[in-house]
Amino acid sequence: MELKGAVAIVTGSSSGVGAATAKLLASKGCHVVINYAHSQGGAEATAEACREFGVETLVCQADVSDDQACRSMVDQAMAKWGKINALVNNAGTTKFNPHHQLDGLGKDDFFHLYGVNVVGPYQMIRAAEAGMRAAGEASVVNVASIAGVQGIGSSVAYAASKGALLTMTRSLARVMGPEIRINAVCPGFIQGEWLEAGLGKDNYQRTLAALEARAPLKQTCTAESVAEVIVAFIGGLGIITGEHIILDGGAHLI
Repeated sequence: MELKGAVAIVTGSSSGVGAATAKLLASKGCHVVINYAHSQGGAEATAEACREFGVETLVCQADVSDDQACRSMVDQAMAKWGKINALVNNAGTTKFNPHHQLDGLGKDDFFHLYGVNVVGPYQMIRAAEAGMRAAGEASVVNVASIAGVQGIGSSVAYAASKGALLTMTRSLARVMGPEIRINAVCPGFIQGEWLEAGLGKDNYQRTLAALEARAPLKQTCTAESVAEVIVAFIGGLGIITGEHIILDGGAHLI
């Protein structure tokens, strides 16, 4: 896909992987929709960084678990540009809870995580389908997690939701072609403030050091390294759909 002049929606793009992805797309000439649920300041900063590359931006507040908010975001993009070439379902949430502490998760925790991590991407894809098909060539990238492959991560509910996202990726890939490809990325440990806040500073540093010592490539993900793979799926790899790729420096191989 030619990224110059294309239009991409990146959910959860006020910080982290979403912001890095939006900026990388903008650097290649792609107009971007910057989405946030709570951090307007971060979203505006991302949009300003994107505009420095000479592209247009649209900043949209939307909780992707709200179907009407998803439809409104897509409608705004279509009104501005008349097409959607790419959708990056990056918005996500978790609850940090040790897997063995079963009483630490309740029904509402599962519903909340699934609402954002699974239902949200589905609603975004459904809302954007017509605009992506009209574009003639489009790509969806779902940001899943190694948690969904290996059943690890911040909580059982989180791992289950990301596993469901991977299954949905494969299911939709069968019916979205030929105009729309849909794939997923599965990052492992992603360096940054969000994970440090969730794990606590000391645990974050210990985990980072242990993973980098174990991984064949002696490195863990950064927001920018994940963004590189997302953009690769959008701008190339045109024969691939319904697949996921693990990004963890090879740590899962050990």
